[in-house]
Amino acid sequence: MAPSQVQDISNTQLEAPEPEHCPGPESESAGKEDACQGCPNQNICASQLPQGPDPDMSLIHQRLSVIDHKILVLSGKGGVGKSTFTSMLAWAIAADEDIEVGAMDLDICGPSLPLMLGANGETVHQSNSGWSPVYVADNLGVISISFMLPDPDSAVIWRGAKKNGLIKQFLKDVTWGEHLDYLLVDTPPGTSDEHLSVTNYMKEAGIDGALIVTTPQEVSLLDVRKEIDFCRKANIRILGLVENMSGFVCPNCKGESFIFKPTTGGGRKLCEELGIPFLGSVPLDPRIAKACDSGECFFNDYADSPAATAILDVVDALRDNIEVNMKKLSI
Repeated sequence: MAPSQVQDISNTQLEAPEPEHCPGPESESAGKEDACQGCPNQNICASQLPQGPDPDMSLIHQRLSVIDHKILVLSGKGGVGKSTFTSMLAWAIAADEDIEVGAMDLDICGPSLPLMLGANGETVHQSNSGWSPVYVADNLGVISISFMLPDPDSAVIWRGAKKNGLIKQFLKDVTWGEHLDYLLVDTPPGTSDEHLSVTNYMKEAGIDGALIVTTPQEVSLLDVRKEIDFCRKANIRILGLVENMSGFVCPNCKGESFIFKPTTGGGRKLCEELGIPFLGSVPLDPRIAKACDSGECFFNDYADSPAATAILDVVDALRDNIEVNMKKLSI
């Protein structure tokens, strides 16, 4: 699907291009932010704020009602292996052929899930029922802006308002079939437009919680603390934290090294301090990168890897956490 077929949510009535740090003409703060002062569009944006509930919210709620569990995968910093872990998580859950899994790539400027899941170069198909995700297995589908780009090297140079519009389309137009057990939402690093949009659009349908990925060193934990604060302010339950790239076992000498040294105690210590679940540590394994680059399931070829065992343990802990919360809500 060409980018021209993606709904253009930009405001064609604006008198001038949106300035830097523009909150977007559809934002609740349109025309009110400091960046709006002196902008030729200020009065236009302020006068076009929605006067009632967003009619798309009911469509999103209806579309997501067929999904049992919706999980956000977050990280405070880029480079911690969040998208890699999301792909591993998708493969691991989908190993049970009775479970239907969907993966939504919301890293709009740097989509990588299609490559990691073996769907690079595919396209999204549109029908009367909506957009169909690309299926990499009978029970594992993925949706990404990567499927809509004319060239894999094309840069997505969009402001916040247009990103928000695509996220809304993913949520209200993608059809996952009659039933989906798990939807894994891979978000970009930080706490920006994409995070605010997806939590706002999905709040009525319900989000089971967030899985946070970090590496052991303090420079990563520093940003993870901000991600945890975001979840608490946005009233998103934290399902747990995973410490990725935690140690490396040499396949030849079996010696263990810590590439990213946990100088302040790592993810486990952080969880103890902040009172959130620690789901486990996943060691480095170069074969994970090899599997992701080739779009293959890591567990099929390297089931004996300590990383495979660790990831499967995380999946079990995550699902147990979700089930415990569901039981609490039903009481």
